[in-house]
Amino acid sequence: MERVLVIGSPGAGKSTFARALAQLTSLPLIHLDAEYHLPGWIERDEAEWSEKLDCLLAADRWIIDGNYGGSMDRRLARADTAILLDYPTALCLWRLFKRVITLNGQVRPDAAPGCPERFDWEFVRYVANFRRDKNPMLQQRLTRFPGRVIRFARPAEAQAFLDRLA
Repeated sequence: MERVLVIGSPGAGKSTFARALAQLTSLPLIHLDAEYHLPGWIERDEAEWSEKLDCLLAADRWIIDGNYGGSMDRRLARADTAILLDYPTALCLWRLFKRVITLNGQVRPDAAPGCPERFDWEFVRYVANFRRDKNPMLQQRLTRFPGRVIRFARPAEAQAFLDRLA
């Protein structure tokens, strides 16, 4: 495990898991939310994002936390391990609401500067429909991935994995 993707629905706990994994493995941690956005949740220009992503992927070792489906194939091409947090929608929604309530107006450590946590109905719908709309494509990509795929269906499975590494 030298180049690891941590993927799954928003609210699954990708950033939290990735931080714990990075601490246990000493792999450098990259949060795509922090890299992709400019202050005010402005998305980077496509060419700028592509160049930035190339630089991130060029490193020999990393953990990359985040989905960003438009760049998934490029990231999978460099990764040796993909960890999918495939948790129930209700849990992801609960965690999303908890995060918004707890951190509303604050910038998360895994977000870009100037991008405070906020409530957004469109994002709630995205999370509510993630397993139906995004998981099939994600699963298809992972079946073609030549590296190691680790899928956790429950947080306890992910914690047991981390505990084994400790």
